[in-house]
Amino acid sequence: MDDAVRAANERRRATARRVREARDRLTSTTGTRPAFDLELTRLFAKSRLTAALPMLLLIVVVGLSSAMWSGPLTAAAWTALVLAIHGIAILVCRKFVDSDASPMRVRQTRVLLTALDFLLGASWVVHVMQLHGNGTPGAGEFTLFAMLLFTTVLSLLSAGLPSAAIAGTLPVTVALVTIYATSGRPQDYVLAGIAAAGQIYYYALARHLHANALAMLEARAEKEALIGELEQAKARSDEAARRAEAANVAKSRFLAQMSHELRTPLNAILGFSEVMKTEVLGPHKVATYKEYSADIHASGQHLLTLINEILDLSRIEAGRYQLNEESVPLVAVAEDCVRLLSMRAKTRGIKITELYETDLPALWADERALRQITLNLLSNAIKFTPQGGEICIKVGWTASGGQYLTVKDNGPGIPENELPVVLSSFGQGSNAIKSAEQGAGLGLPIVQSLVDLHGGTFTLASKVREGTEVIVTFPASRVMSALPPVDDPVPLVPPVEPKPADTRANPARMFGLF
Repeated sequence: MDDAVRAANERRRATARRVREARDRLTSTTGTRPAFDLELTRLFAKSRLTAALPMLLLIVVVGLSSAMWSGPLTAAAWTALVLAIHGIAILVCRKFVDSDASPMRVRQTRVLLTALDFLLGASWVVHVMQLHGNGTPGAGEFTLFAMLLFTTVLSLLSAGLPSAAIAGTLPVTVALVTIYATSGRPQDYVLAGIAAAGQIYYYALARHLHANALAMLEARAEKEALIGELEQAKARSDEAARRAEAANVAKSRFLAQMSHELRTPLNAILGFSEVMKTEVLGPHKVATYKEYSADIHASGQHLLTLINEILDLSRIEAGRYQLNEESVPLVAVAEDCVRLLSMRAKTRGIKITELYETDLPALWADERALRQITLNLLSNAIKFTPQGGEICIKVGWTASGGQYLTVKDNGPGIPENELPVVLSSFGQGSNAIKSAEQGAGLGLPIVQSLVDLHGGTFTLASKVREGTEVIVTFPASRVMSALPPVDDPVPLVPPVEPKPADTRANPARMFGLF
């Protein structure tokens, strides 16, 4: 059931995610989510701001170098034009980064930056035409080198906006390829091929960088969405825990109130039914009334036991069960419990075998808890052992120096798949349901909890049609070893010699009369 609900929730979240992404793509001009458009534009703007100084130096170096072929005045005019376009682009990028951009502002900024890069590329086209127009040797090679360098820088900076890289580099590439292809010289054909190949390579590089940036943003968005879902789940879990704690407090108050309300009339029922059952005030005229009184008393005892078990379990689960620890001999507790239940076992024809190791030291434990553990195990064994069966109770040493208590019967046993059920609160196996003496299913959970409070271990082993064995162990730290004998200390003060009696003061003492 839980797996089906979890799978349905996953399908619902996946469907909502796909619908949201499709809606975002329909409302976006680039085919990505609007949030990604904003982040990609910010990435482009920050990259241009970071590379503002290196780009300025590149423009100045190329402008000064080109003065050798185009003349100082032309080179200065071209450098000023390119620097102006570069400065406007930097101002646009800084204003965009410093402001809270809306989707309309993002689209306008992307178009403006693409247009500025196109103007930058057009200015390089003018420069290329100037250098090739004068026919000076070496101008072609310098132009090709400057174009490749410009294309490389622009492609690396355009990961967030590939259209800007295309707009800035494509005009230069087209101009160079046209010039070299129409020159008629074989070596220029090679330069034209290099220019075209460089444009293709750097375009692919720009697209690859854009794809990596988009994947990084998508991964970050998924992580943030997951963190949001985890925070919501944590908030729901905290709220559920708060409600569960409040419900637990209400349950404890209810049990405390109801235990008082139930025990008060129950004591009267038990007392008066026992008086009527034992005929203290005289025999009943109708014999059936005595049987009814015995049934009322037995039912009251069963109800009282059930109330006590529920209260004990609730105190244990709430961590309010306090152990009243003292020196308790485990063998003596087992013998007393067997003596209490021996009459019930005899009425069912069940034999109880007792095997106790001798000279076992006492345990440092809660005597009431030990009695409850032993009584619950023996009661369960008697309840589910058929007539003529046998129960064996053992007490002895463990291999680690602790002590163990085992109760084994030859009853019908418990199926392996029902072992977790019988160990849960109010859990009952199939044999318990079929039994005439049904209980509340709290005996074994209470035993397990009390053993845990003592730091021991609880083991339930059972096979169908062979019987059940429960093994309870207590750690060696709870075994009270015998203390060594205490030697008489040597007196520090020598004994005082008694003074001789003064017989002169009392003559009768001298003759031993007194």
